[in-house]
Order: sequence, then C-alpha cells, then structure tokens
Amino acid sequence: MTAIERITSRKVPLGGPRAMTVHRTLPHRQRPTIGAWCFADHYGPDELTMDVAPHPHTGLQTVSWLFEGEIQHDDAGDHHALVRPGDLVIMTAGHGISHSEVSQSTRLHGVQLWTVLPEEHRDSERRLDTYHVPRTTIDCGYAHVFLGSLLGQESPVQTFTPLLGAEIVLDPGAQLPLELNPAFEHGVLVDTGRIDVAGVHIAPTELAYMGIGEQQCTISNTGDTPARIVVLGGEPFEEPFVMWWNFIGRSHEEIEQYREQWQNQDARFGSFEGYRGTGPAWLPAPALPNATMRARVPSKPQAQVER
Repeated sequence: MTAIERITSRKVPLGGPRAMTVHRTLPHRQRPTIGAWCFADHYGPDELTMDVAPHPHTGLQTVSWLFEGEIQHDDAGDHHALVRPGDLVIMTAGHGISHSEVSQSTRLHGVQLWTVLPEEHRDSERRLDTYHVPRTTIDCGYAHVFLGSLLGQESPVQTFTPLLGAEIVLDPGAQLPLELNPAFEHGVLVDTGRIDVAGVHIAPTELAYMGIGEQQCTISNTGDTPARIVVLGGEPFEEPFVMWWNFIGRSHEEIEQYREQWQNQDARFGSFEGYRGTGPAWLPAPALPNATMRARVPSKPQAQVER
C-alpha cells in the first residue's frame, strides 16, 4: 500500500475571548484536505467550557460529533439542536449563516469538522441536519458511521461530495482489517489509545493519511485499554478555494467582501435571538492578512503503488 503520512496536530485557541484549546490536524501544509474534509479539531477529554458567540460561515458544512458532554447549537436559519454523544449535527452554511455553540456540561470530548462545498452548491440555502447514529457492533469493538458507508452501515445524511465519517472503538489488543473505498483518500484521526495504522504508530491527536487506490487497511490497538479513532474519507476535492477565519470562498476579494459584510452585520448571515452564552453579541472578524490570499490547491492524492 501507499506510505502512511503522519500529520501532527497543533494547539489552537477556539472561541474568541473565552477560547478553549483544541488540537487541529486539518488544514495542514502537508494535506489541506482529505476529500472535501478541510478542517478537523479535536478537544478533550477534559473539564472544558465551549462558549462561541454568534459568528459567520460561508461555503462549507460544519460537522459536530461528540464522545462526551453536550453542546447547544443555535443558528440564523432558526435551527436549534442539543448535540449529544451519538447525535450527528451537520450545518450547511452555503451562501451565509451565523451560529453559536455553548456547552451544557462541564466536561467535553469530541471533534469539530468542516467540509468545503463544491462550486455548484456553495451558495445553497442554510440547513441543519440531525441524525441519531445507531451503534454498530463489530467483532473487536463498535462503530458509529455518521456519514457515508463503512462496516456494512450507511448514513442517510446528505453531503454535497462523496464522503465518509465514522467513529470506531477498538477493544484492547484488537486488529481490524478495514475495507476501504479505493476511489477515496482516507485519514485516521486517533482520539485515545495506542493505535497502529498499517504498522505505523499514530499518537493521540495525530492523523494518518492514506491515498487513493487502497482497498483495505489494518488498524491495531496495541494497548491494554480500549482505543478510539475517527475515520474520514472522500473522493479527492480538486477545486481551488480560499479559507480564512470562518469563511470559504474562491478568491481574496470574496473573503474581503464576506468580512466586510459580517462587520456590518449584513443580512447575508442572518441573525437570531437566544444566544445562551456569556460572550459578546457577535464575534468581530480579525484583521485581514497584509498579503493577498491565494487559493489552496488541494494536494495531489497518493496513488497505490504496484504490488
């Protein structure tokens, strides 16, 4: 199979004045995307408070997945949801939306993910999809397949490009030969435990990347406690795009326009009553960089070597 690329995480403050620290693996200079997955934050397990005041998004979907705790989601599409473990909450920003996220528990543990919308859908209407994901028992543990299909399970939730998202918990000492879609590139994000991906050790908060052409990969828990991973995958995303702060566009000028509109509280992002946190009424955008932002050209996926 192709060589495993190890993508290390970096610590990033999330949430404005009351920021909490998260571990971010995407975007990364090695791999800005895996399929259409363009952003991956991991947080906890810890005593954490998430209080992210109303803030904007364009051109993307946010995917919230918790292992522990509760988060209240409210947005300008008049959508409201309490995110709990086992519940997928996926928000489509499209043309523009604002939302807030406020923890309802003192302990949080989970991942926050984004997908970039393709050109034909990036101005779509705001929407929120929720799905209680059934637990799938496997010989060596269990899984929740929240997007796409894996391990004989398929999620009914709509995505705008072919995607995979799944949480897998492996028993101590377990080995899982994971069947893969060879048209997808994949990432394995390690949450907890001692995990080897195709024989390569990947530490907690790190991500293992595998290119297209792979049909199977063995995931091993080499420790004496259960281990958790999140598997992400998708067809390579080939459109250049610009991602800055909470916006995804196609040029520096578009991002500049989105920022100005947000600072002026333009109707593009809507508004909503009932923010449940203690922060400001809305989060101002940071200053734009001095240099012109260039479109990210997604990394060419590795191809399977001949056997």
